Amino acid sequence: MEPHAINAGMVQRHLRPRLLEALDSTTDVVLLGPRQVGKTTLAHQIGDTRPSIYLDLKSSSDRAKLADPEAYLAAYEDELVILDEVHRAPELFQQLRGLIDRGRRRGKTAGRFLILGSASVDLLQQSGETLAGRIAYLELGPFDGLEAPAGSLDSLWARGGFPSSFLAVSDAASFRWRQDFICTYLERDIPQLWPGLPAETPRRLWTMLAHNQGDLLNAANLARALSIDGKTVARYLDLLVDLLLVRRLPPWHRNEGKRLIKSPKIYVRDSGIVHALLRLESLEDVLGHMVAGGSWEGMVIESILAAAPDWTHASFYRTSAGAEIDLVLELPRAQRWAIEIKRSSAPKLERGFHHACQDLEPQRRYVVYNGSERYKLNPETEALGLLEMVNVLASLTH
Repeated sequence: MEPHAINAGMVQRHLRPRLLEALDSTTDVVLLGPRQVGKTTLAHQIGDTRPSIYLDLKSSSDRAKLADPEAYLAAYEDELVILDEVHRAPELFQQLRGLIDRGRRRGKTAGRFLILGSASVDLLQQSGETLAGRIAYLELGPFDGLEAPAGSLDSLWARGGFPSSFLAVSDAASFRWRQDFICTYLERDIPQLWPGLPAETPRRLWTMLAHNQGDLLNAANLARALSIDGKTVARYLDLLVDLLLVRRLPPWHRNEGKRLIKSPKIYVRDSGIVHALLRLESLEDVLGHMVAGGSWEGMVIESILAAAPDWTHASFYRTSAGAEIDLVLELPRAQRWAIEIKRSSAPKLERGFHHACQDLEPQRRYVVYNGSERYKLNPETEALGLLEMVNVLASLTH
């Protein structure tokens, strides 16, 4: 089925079971993710399964209902209260704490509040300070390899996983949506978090990161190119990471006997945003650009981490001698997996991967490639497609 032939509500988000489990065991659940990623759609689907009330704090009428939040929300003690755009009213967290504590004394220990936010620093800090011990965080990302319809992996890669981009009626419409999305963050959302910040500087940084998708962070080079100091680069980058728009993949650091690379690798998290920043409108444009390999690697990593069990730690391994693994997963029960990522229909293992595996001794070794057949590359290493890889990981949570 073509992406534009379905709507966002038809896509089954694999986070949904974990969200339901969190609501059944925790008083307050915060669902974080970038804007337009589908948080509200998922929240409404959850609300349809139980008594609930939805308040959108972008709406002046809904904000007016919360002029006396304790009095208003106390009337809905037996319902799930969904608070959207809650970072617009951070003072609510203090009232929520009192309501939660009083409800707990009456046996209301789960499923009171579902809070939606776009991962602003203020939201995280405010909720963490006032609701410690009462709150669970979950992250909803764009559509990933486990959620895209069969046969649409190339569309997911080219357009990215934001629902309005992925499901657009044409590549041109998808590209226009992503350009508007970028402008909204730069002209409205980022200035709200950092007043006085000129929009052009984070745009240039974001674009430079897209050009260097999957490369090691070199803050000094970025600072020189942007004509700012290294500390300011770090603050800009922190902001993009906090907004879940950029991922810092840390290096493996436990092998003290090797000369390890210590800089993180940097990825713009959505491949469609990478391509929009570089003005690559179609799959053909992407395939002809030097970013194709890094963009594919970033999409694969995001899909893998979305499917991985809770408490999975991800890193990459690289030594100054050339030993390298694209993705190292430390899974529950002390499992270590080594994953190499290739944008090729006939992947081949390089010497650096073998040397890195000798260092780390992973329990499993995989190569994720641009294909669907699963087969052995050698006795220790399997090649498999992205869909197969995320299904292997998802099966660990069942």
